[in-house]
Amino acid sequence: MLYIGCHLSASKGYAEMGRQAVGMGANTFAFFTRNPRGGSAKQADMADVGKYLEIAEKHDFGKLVAHAPYTMNPCSADEKTRRFSRQAMAEDIKKMEFTPNNYYNFHPGCHVNQGVEVGIQFIAEQLNEVLTAEQTTVVLLETMAGKGSEIGRNFEEIGEIMERVEHQEKLGVCFDTCHVWDSGYDIVNNLDGVLENFDKIIGIKRIKAIHLNDSKNPCGSHKDRHECIGKGQIGADALIKIINRPEFRGIPIILETPNDIDGYAREIKFLRENYNG
Repeated sequence: MLYIGCHLSASKGYAEMGRQAVGMGANTFAFFTRNPRGGSAKQADMADVGKYLEIAEKHDFGKLVAHAPYTMNPCSADEKTRRFSRQAMAEDIKKMEFTPNNYYNFHPGCHVNQGVEVGIQFIAEQLNEVLTAEQTTVVLLETMAGKGSEIGRNFEEIGEIMERVEHQEKLGVCFDTCHVWDSGYDIVNNLDGVLENFDKIIGIKRIKAIHLNDSKNPCGSHKDRHECIGKGQIGADALIKIINRPEFRGIPIILETPNDIDGYAREIKFLRENYNG
């Protein structure tokens, strides 16, 4: 089965996101756990959560892919920022347990002149402090485009972080097609080679979710500019090949293209029509 959806606003609660997803032909979705540009988070309404769980069961939803706020930088040079990052992640994971067995995705962060090694160590330390054996939520490191001092610009950096974390079973990767392309991996002409490289360094089974995005920029641009499916430099054919890879059967595919609800519905319909599962 193809589990596909897009980012939805959490402002009206879980049940409304579930209803929106069903209305656009989706059976999963992503949402920000708190204000993406700030730090505030709403308390969970358990009645609302219950209504969402009923919708998800009725419509056979796949795993959700919650997204941490952009302000979370685990490898910041500023201790206050790192402290907020640890606190926010811990709170978010605790809240995720109201909808158990889903995914929590975050950007590894920017080291800002400290160096990659220092940044990787800070990220691993946060994960070791926050992750527990008891949680059902799996935390996903997102592959990044490599803007500025971003960590996660290549598979080696993601793999190095993961190797330093104790609770390996609580970790996975969100494979962002725009980011991977912009970071220099040619998923158009050498998808097999890119995935073989990922498998060698990290392990293909560690990919738990995909952000399916076209890119406004050429391969290796390090700019991170998403485009609608088929309108960018990656192209629809290459993205269709990705969703049809046997390694990715059953994992959530999340659209982050520059779209409105109707646009997402069209993209979901198009991708379903081109899915061979």
